[in-house]
Amino acid sequence: MNLDFTPDETLFRAQVRDWLQTNVPKQRRPAEGPEMLAFDKEWQRKQYDAGWAGISWAKEYGGAGLSLIQQLIWFEEYALADGPYLGSFFIALSHAGPTIIARGTEEQKRFYLPRILNGDTPWCQGFSEPGAGSDLASLRCKAVVDGDHLVVNGQKIWTSLAHHCKYQELLVRTDADSRYGGITWVIGDMELPGVTIRPIVGMHGVADFCEVFYDDVRIPMKNVVGEVNDGWAVAMATLGFERGTAALGEQIEMSRVVEHLVEVAKVRPGTDGRRPAIHDGEFSARLAMLRAEVAALKAMSYAAISRAQRDFTPGAEGSIIALYNTETIQKIYRLAFDLMGPSALDLDSSDDDWTSRYLLSIMQTIAGGTAEIRRNIIGERVLGLPRN
Repeated sequence: MNLDFTPDETLFRAQVRDWLQTNVPKQRRPAEGPEMLAFDKEWQRKQYDAGWAGISWAKEYGGAGLSLIQQLIWFEEYALADGPYLGSFFIALSHAGPTIIARGTEEQKRFYLPRILNGDTPWCQGFSEPGAGSDLASLRCKAVVDGDHLVVNGQKIWTSLAHHCKYQELLVRTDADSRYGGITWVIGDMELPGVTIRPIVGMHGVADFCEVFYDDVRIPMKNVVGEVNDGWAVAMATLGFERGTAALGEQIEMSRVVEHLVEVAKVRPGTDGRRPAIHDGEFSARLAMLRAEVAALKAMSYAAISRAQRDFTPGAEGSIIALYNTETIQKIYRLAFDLMGPSALDLDSSDDDWTSRYLLSIMQTIAGGTAEIRRNIIGERVLGLPRN
């Protein structure tokens, strides 16, 4: 793996930095509602119109057709420029799009990918169910083949921003007698008759989760990605993107947050109330450890990009990055809370909103597969240990 950037890549970084410094929105992204959706769509469209959407996606599908290293540079500069969270386009850009590129038909690529990049169609994920979260293979949402359609009945839960999305990456059971071999990955239209969406308010006060019900929803067979009953393999590709390259932007953002906390510690009083927290042995040690852990995450990200250049679909090693990533996020915001003290509970005291960030970090080791599941994947599929 070569960690040096070429002159062309260095020039590309400068171009990215200049554009982002001029164009990153100055206003804060709304937390929810139609205003949030409008913000996400407008920002995604602005990137697309300027040629910055889908850096590593092929030009024939609306992308820039550049390398994964250039995609990495974009992520780095985006975080440094404090670019907005991808929000309602996270699933589309980081899950659905890469999965369709890797496993979709040419017709699916040409129809769905440009509509993602131009800000027209946000996506959500229909994987988890009330009885099938981390044990995803237990899903029971049923689909029956009826001519040239799948007829879907069942329920999904924890579907982020489903009430704002046009499409869904949906896992359904098409063979009740096969646990892993009876699942199908299908593109669901959230506006089809029989789809009912109910928002769920999280403990941070925002309705960004939903439960979704399907009552005889007819989805065309041409929306199947991969093959019928081959959805488990397609889903593992999807989760590979989530556990690996999709988190790159978030990992780089963590570095910015840690450096911000270092500056905060220089002015906030420590536990003795007499000197800045940066001079407190415990705070300084925790900050130093977090800085080192974020640097390690960056190194793992570079290694993942190097592997991805040889094999577009990430493997089980992505779980290492995902596990380390989520646990480090929790440490960062736990430290921020300790550093800010009681004032962190005042939502109006700072633009940083440490309270919501801390509460959101709690779910990190559950969302997308629990930390325990990820450790099992690492042990069994990366290290070759016996099944737990």
